Amino acid sequence: MTILKAEDITVKYDDKEVVKKVSIDIAKGEIVSIIGPNGSGKSTILKVLSRYLKPAEGKILLEEKDIHKMKTKQVARKIAVLPQIRNVSSDITVETLVSYGRYPYLKFDNRLKTEDYEIIEWAITKTGMSDMKDRMIETLSGGEQQRAWIAMALAQKPKILILDEPTTFLDISYQLEVLELIKEMNEKLGITIIMVLHDINQAIRFSHKIYTIKDGRVYKSGNAKKLINQELLRNVFRIEADIVEDNSNQCLYYLPQKVVASKNED
Repeated sequence: MTILKAEDITVKYDDKEVVKKVSIDIAKGEIVSIIGPNGSGKSTILKVLSRYLKPAEGKILLEEKDIHKMKTKQVARKIAVLPQIRNVSSDITVETLVSYGRYPYLKFDNRLKTEDYEIIEWAITKTGMSDMKDRMIETLSGGEQQRAWIAMALAQKPKILILDEPTTFLDISYQLEVLELIKEMNEKLGITIIMVLHDINQAIRFSHKIYTIKDGRVYKSGNAKKLINQELLRNVFRIEADIVEDNSNQCLYYLPQKVVASKNED
């Protein structure tokens, strides 16, 4: 069943089309990764899907309703978004940060109720942050900070979690820790996940479906375990690569060999 859908969306910055007639179909309970080279339009597509940006053409349907005709709080109760850049003070505790996830549910007095505190505690426990809930965000490692932000999103009790490059700037151990947490949230809590990833192998391993974006368009999409091939890597990422079987994770794994010259290079 489709939970979120983009229908022929076009996005313009001034007179330049940066996203061109893109259609995306997200099924309930999927992990969907959007990949592509820098400047291809990946993050812009995420902004449109999360209602931060209105397309010049096309529409976004959230559970079959036009997302731009829904109230902001109504959307926030269904979609949690973790952008790359976060505007919040770092001298707050983990528990305070996680509490922000309850704001879409607050009544006119803006006070947290017993149920809110129970959900905050649940989100902190689910993300393994119980021993750190009284620590300041600025004292946490990169991976711990990312888990705290995910806990905040989890406290929203969303049906959909949208993440823009959740592993950027993290050491590889923290990258895997965060992706395993995202996978667990999907499998155990049934949350639909949409994320932009730079690492193609991580997208293959942790996704059900992949959308590949090139020059603002969907180049190819499909089953994450079958989609990536040498032609796609050449045409989208300008990479010659060997593709092998990752038997441990039951998926493909690509090994980059060299850069392919673009058509404009001789």
